[in-house]
Amino acid sequence: MSGPSIASEADRAAPPSRDTATDVIRWAAFSCLLVPVVLLGYGSSLAGAAGTALGLAAVTGACRVLLRQSERGAARLAAEDRAPHRGRHHRTGTGSHRGGRHTGGDTPVG
Repeated sequence: MSGPSIASEADRAAPPSRDTATDVIRWAAFSCLLVPVVLLGYGSSLAGAAGTALGLAAVTGACRVLLRQSERGAARLAAEDRAPHRGRHHRTGTGSHRGGRHTGGDTPVG
């Protein structure tokens, strides 16, 4: 007795995914705000909580830049895969080769 797999049911039930990098950045920004509040709640100094917030903000900013750069690279690769390849120097056909040795013929090369 074979039924539908769990993964296929989950795929059908899940809504289409939107920009996951944006979601990651939003959660990271939320953490940048939440962590200092928690630190202050547990008795940390204001300067320590502020320093932690700045450090987390710097890491979040760097991760955002890297994620966007990765998305652009992936989009570029996907676009190249859809475009037809036209050879090394964008020439088409077999008659467009130039140079090289010619075989045959009785004329001496000199």
